[in-house]
Amino acid sequence: MKLKEGFVTQEIGGQQVMVAVNGQAFNGMVRSNETAGYIVSLLKNDTTKEEIVKAMLKEFDAPEDVISKDVDMVIGKLREISAIQD
Repeated sequence: MKLKEGFVTQEIGGQQVMVAVNGQAFNGMVRSNETAGYIVSLLKNDTTKEEIVKAMLKEFDAPEDVISKDVDMVIGKLREISAIQD
């Protein structure tokens, strides 16, 4: 899975912001906390949920089950706005 090309991210004031461009169905802006921003950054390249969880375990001090739930939540929200391609 991967972030669709029509979504652009930028860090502004320590917060990641994502906007849709080029006629995407989603019309808006998504602001992410550090965890969600990190997940989105990993989705800029083709990856899997398992690879994201593994990378996050190295980056954040949290149990694997908590990280896995966070990844599921962020991916779910990105799917709701059609920001991910499989």
